[in-house]
Amino acid sequence: MNTNAAPQRIGLLLFDDFSMHCLANTVEPFRAANTLSGRELYVWSFLSLDGQSVTSSSGLEVRVHGALTDAGGDVLFILPSYRFRDHANNHTARALRSATRRFPTLAGLDTGSWLMAAAGLLDGYRATIHWEELGAFSETFPEVEATRARHVIDKDRITCGGALAAFDLVLELIEDRHGAALRLEVATLFMSPQATGPQATPTARSRSVARAIALMQENLEAPLRLPDLARRIGRPLRDLEKRMQAAVGAPPQTVYRRLRLIEARKIILETELAISEVALRTGYEDPSALTRAFRQEFGVTPRQLRSGKDAAM
Repeated sequence: MNTNAAPQRIGLLLFDDFSMHCLANTVEPFRAANTLSGRELYVWSFLSLDGQSVTSSSGLEVRVHGALTDAGGDVLFILPSYRFRDHANNHTARALRSATRRFPTLAGLDTGSWLMAAAGLLDGYRATIHWEELGAFSETFPEVEATRARHVIDKDRITCGGALAAFDLVLELIEDRHGAALRLEVATLFMSPQATGPQATPTARSRSVARAIALMQENLEAPLRLPDLARRIGRPLRDLEKRMQAAVGAPPQTVYRRLRLIEARKIILETELAISEVALRTGYEDPSALTRAFRQEFGVTPRQLRSGKDAAM
């Protein structure tokens, strides 16, 4: 976890006919991480090769912040989407190769890995692409170790296979840099666990997880036993464990603990309640138990967090 790091600088290189779905699933988790943490963890700019506006596949025109040649940062996300073969030319290849001097890490979203491979930037790397193009990708670029996966992180090269995979990828990047608790906050925000019905979650595989998280959030003061939780959502405990691990990257017991600690942090920052009362409201028998768990999760004690907030005011 990198609690005091400078904001990570992100470039988003867009091409005509890029996917708005993929772009939103990349940018919005970063935006949410900033909002939930209360500080600027990520800054980003929209770029094009020539600095001119680009138009998405759905017809939305985006005015970019500048040209790729004038930009630099920590990670460059490359998003061509539907017309990637048209964009895979010598001009694009030269621009991407030059960008490696200003962006230490390159990430190909959706079909962005095709442009990276065409520029020779994936030679000797493991990489993936949208599943519809995986066969052609493997045949066209034999020097790349093509892999069927939602996303692949191989040293300074990142690739992912589509819009939903981009969301999963960004969650992993957030966790690697800022910890599992923030990843969970972002994931549960977009799964809208308080909603009900078939529209409650973005994917079918998350529906049971969202229902479980909703029950957890409704029972923070008196936590449910995990077998009881699984029974109330109509799933075997082992099945729930597998689904939750896949959806938010942690087993139910870890998720439940983090939700309680996230709520404790919220109460500490927003109220003047005694730590003993915060402990009771989040299912801890005494303040010392809360303090131990809180320090392990966030790296500070509740009182240190509150003192830091007061000092900043």
